[in-house]
Amino acid sequence: MNLLWRIRRSRTLDLLVFAAIVAAILALLRFLPEPDPVEVTGTARIIDGDSVFVGGVEIRLVGIDAPESGQTCTRAGVSWSCGSEAARRIGNRLRGRAVTCKGRTRDVHDRLLAVCFSGGVEINRWMVEQGWAVSFGDYRAAERAARKAKRGLWSGNFIRPSEWREVDR
Repeated sequence: MNLLWRIRRSRTLDLLVFAAIVAAILALLRFLPEPDPVEVTGTARIIDGDSVFVGGVEIRLVGIDAPESGQTCTRAGVSWSCGSEAARRIGNRLRGRAVTCKGRTRDVHDRLLAVCFSGGVEINRWMVEQGWAVSFGDYRAAERAARKAKRGLWSGNFIRPSEWREVDR
């Protein structure tokens, strides 16, 4: 009984020490400086509805989620390639124009997470307002307006891109 008590006490103490170390590390991380902002300017080469290359840097438009290139949607019971259409729409909007993207962090694929502008228009917001992307936290009001007006994806039925990626795997 005495040995069992010592083992339990040792494991409990180990867990408490581990928890204290994790808490201390997390507290220290708050004081680390944010990464310096990155700004890239150039013409855009479209990857898909929410990813572009600008100035040789791969950019993921932060705060939005566009359908994947192979994703289909339905409108009036007919299937259509909404992923390709989203890419075409952003391509038409940016074709031949200067694009400036500003970001601080990178995603797991090492893409710069950024907000992009062209001709005085915030492209991330524009994609959601036009209904070619959904809000991924940052553009809820723009998504509601697109849904209400039945623009883009909202003109029919679709699976949110994040859900489609889970099903498609």
